Amino acid sequence: MKALWLLLPLSVVAAWWWKGVEYPPGIVVTEEPRQTAAGGVAPWEKNGHTIRPLAEYSIRARLLGRAQYWFDGGAKFSPLDLAVAWGVMSDQNVLDRLSWSQSWRYLNWQPTRGGWPLPFDQLNSHSANIHIVPADSSVLGAIGMARRGQVIRMSGYLIEITGPQGAHWSSSLSRTDSGGGACELMWVKEFSRE
Repeated sequence: MKALWLLLPLSVVAAWWWKGVEYPPGIVVTEEPRQTAAGGVAPWEKNGHTIRPLAEYSIRARLLGRAQYWFDGGAKFSPLDLAVAWGVMSDQNVLDRLSWSQSWRYLNWQPTRGGWPLPFDQLNSHSANIHIVPADSSVLGAIGMARRGQVIRMSGYLIEITGPQGAHWSSSLSRTDSGGGACELMWVKEFSRE
């Protein structure tokens, strides 16, 4: 009986996340992500690796999904990925015609009915799977409170991580690439929800 009482709060939280936030039809996030030169910010160390900022980066977007990682090679830096969308991809009409999944650090899209709602290049250039490197535990905690479909804001740096034995993980600096290496690797200094 105790096990049932323990599972009840978990099921309420899961239902709250899964239901998510919906908006009326129309573009919810009009602005594009903002990327500028890193401005001479010096590299820093974490977990025996060097983190070098490649660009300052800020984004306002709809949160489409979150994938947690514990055991892959990058988990000690990036414990989760966020799937996000902006511009035409933040329109509830478009999102209602798509399904997506995150696995193995990739974001995959499928149409749910009536074919693709947008050409691939628009879908691809207005969505991202961002590998999150939280600056501290408060940022990670704030991300944990965000709901699917909610509008979020993040700011920090797109980064490159290098380490012993040739370890290397680098962010994409483009919103139009796809496939391996196309995800953003982001040091998140600030995170908020609307």
